[in-house]
Amino acid sequence: MYRRTGIAALAALALLAVWWWSGENGGQPNGTAIVAVAVPDLSENAAIGKAIFDVNCRACHGENASGLDGFGPPLVHKIYEPGHHSDAAFELAVKNGVRAHHWTYGNMPPVDNVSAEQTAQIVVYVRELQRSNGIE
Repeated sequence: MYRRTGIAALAALALLAVWWWSGENGGQPNGTAIVAVAVPDLSENAAIGKAIFDVNCRACHGENASGLDGFGPPLVHKIYEPGHHSDAAFELAVKNGVRAHHWTYGNMPPVDNVSAEQTAQIVVYVRELQRSNGIE
C-alpha cells in the first residue's frame, strides 16, 4: 500500500516538475527574441559597437540585445540598467565570463577575441538601446 502511494506521489511530482519547467514551448529553446526592442538612430560609436556585438554577442544575446530564448538573456532589460550593472560589469563579463545569477541560461564564458576598447563600444550600443527603451 505504501509503495503504491509512494510511486503515485513520485509520478505526480515528476509530472508537476515537467509541467512547471516546460512553459509554453515545451521547455525547448526556440531561439526567439525574449523582449521587443525599439532601435534608435545610433551614434557613430554605438553603430561601431553594434557591428562588434553582432559578430561576438548576437548568437546568445539576440538581435539588438533582445535576448534569445534558450541561449542568452536580453541586455535591454531593467536588470542591466546602469544602476545595477555598471559599464565595468559588462567589461568584466566579456573579459572574465560570468557565473549565472539572474537567468537560467548557464554561465557566460569569457569572450577572448573582444578587446577592452571594443567592449566599451558594445556598451555604448547597449546603453543607447536601453535608453531608447526606457531603461536608464
